Order: sequence, then structure tokens, then C-alpha cells
Amino acid sequence: MIGFNDIIGNELLKRQFSEAIKHESISHAYILSGEKGIGKKITAEAFALNLLCENRDEDGNACLNCPSCKKIIENNHPDVIRVLHEKDNIITVDEIREQLIDTIDIRPYYGKYKIYIVNDADLMNQQAQNALLKSLEEPPEYVVIMLLCQDEKNLLDTIYSRAFKVKLKPCTDSQIRRYLDDNFPQDEDRKDISIAFSRGNLGRAIYLMTSDEFLVWYHKIIKICKSVKNMDTLEIQQQIKELISECSDIYEALDLIQLWYRDLMMYKVTKDMNGLVFSNERKALMDLASLSSYEGIEEIMDAIETCRIRLKANVNTELALELLLLNMKEK
Repeated sequence: MIGFNDIIGNELLKRQFSEAIKHESISHAYILSGEKGIGKKITAEAFALNLLCENRDEDGNACLNCPSCKKIIENNHPDVIRVLHEKDNIITVDEIREQLIDTIDIRPYYGKYKIYIVNDADLMNQQAQNALLKSLEEPPEYVVIMLLCQDEKNLLDTIYSRAFKVKLKPCTDSQIRRYLDDNFPQDEDRKDISIAFSRGNLGRAIYLMTSDEFLVWYHKIIKICKSVKNMDTLEIQQQIKELISECSDIYEALDLIQLWYRDLMMYKVTKDMNGLVFSNERKALMDLASLSSYEGIEEIMDAIETCRIRLKANVNTELALELLLLNMKEK
């Protein structure tokens, strides 16, 4: 559990929340939106920590030492309710009723506020959202409901219009690098990959630095990119089968392939390895740059986008990847 000062990025949002807490200008409902790993949950937890602190400083920051802070840090504060759901893809009306609606009229045990944090709120089905609506229309004065979602479009307009909207923004590369330098001082090459591949998502960067699964299919993709020109069709098919079995999200594999060819194009244009994600693959990039034309690299980049379109259209994954790799081999 951390306070606003420890959250990386989103400085404006942190100031807005701190000012709202400092002046007790609190909305009864918030929608925090952004992709997985971008910091919605940790922001909501920090908001609860600061709001319920019994000894905030003059800037509205939690002391971390009062009884309320300690209870939140230990995850047993009775006035911070984290609404849970059993299934990965849905929040049911029964879960909303049992964990939120049926307890909302019980006043806070400590202080002035009672905070409900609904993670994955965009997974609420229509019945759950309709049931929640009355609580948003006529909330008790002490209640704050925080709806955390990846896709706010899945929320009903009646829900969306009754909450204060907050969209979390990606961190800068320099902010992520500072965090990784402080927490993962080793393995500079993996940091470069994690930063580039995270696209400003700190949670994702941490996952990429620590995931054994990512490391396995990362090396598989690098091998393919370096050697595909020398592979025959049977070897290409075998590499695809292994990649599919090792990579849980094939779109992420395509992102990594795209990064490789972006580096290849950058090197071919500038003859400079500085700033490239795969600068540790100097010889391979130099060799491929000498064998590839600008037009060929551009055609491969187009082929990657075509592969994405085919996968979204439910074309067989092995077939879509085989067409891509054959294009990579020929160009």
C-alpha cells in the first residue's frame, strides 16, 4: 500500500485527488479507466488511504501510521470494501447486491467515509449495473464508489453520467526507466525491451522484467526474426507451432516482431545503433540490413498489420503466421 507520492506518473491526477481530499470536495462516485497494469487499482487504494487517514499533512497526504492507515495497509479496514467476483469475465447482480447494495446503508465504523472499490467494473452485466444505479442516484452522504475499468464503453450511460471520470495516462519512458533502474539494476538489455514493449504501462514493464514466460517467447521471436530467411517451409511451420504453445497472447508476439523491423529500418536509415531496442543484436541487424531493401522492410511492416487483421477476423492462427513468416523470408 502506497500514497500518491509513491505513484509513478499521472501528476495532474494525483494533485486533483490530493486537492479534493484536502478541501473535502469528494464525489460520491468515480470511474477510473485505463488498460490493465496502468495503475487504476493502486490509485484507488492510495485515494482510500489518504481520504481515511486520521492525521493527514497540510497537503492532504496520508501519515501511514495512524490506526486507519495501518488497517488499510494491512487490508482489514472495515470501511474499505473491495468488491470481488468469482468468474474472470463477469460481475453478477448477486455479487453487487451482496457486497455493495446490501451494506451501503451501514454507516462507516471509523471517520466520515465508506469506500467501495469495484475492480473490473466494466465486467458488470446489465442486471448488476441496473442494480447499482439506485445507489449512484441516491447515495448516502458518506459513500464513495470507485469503478475501475479497462473499457468504459461497457458501462451503461446511466452509470457513466453519474460519476466523476478519470482516465489514467501512460508513464513516460524516462519515468519507467527510473523505476526499473531503482528496482531492477541488472539486465540493461531486458530493460530496453521492457520499456519499449510496455508502451508507458508501468505494470506491464514490471511484468516483462519478471516474467519467465515472456523471456521464453521473446527469445523464440528473436530467433525467428534473425533466421527466418534461412528457414524452409517445414522449419517455419515448426517454429510457429512452438511459438503458439509458448506465447499466451499472439498479438504481443506481433508487437515484438514489429519492434524488430522498426529497429531494422532505423539502422538501415541511420547506420546508428544508439536508441535501438535491440542494440544488443548488432551483428544480426547489420547483416539483415545489408540483405533487405527499404521497400522490403515496409512490405513486412504492412504484412504484420495484415496478420493482425486476419487474426481478428478469426483466420486460423497458424495460417496467418505462416503467411507472415513467408513474407518475412522472401523480403
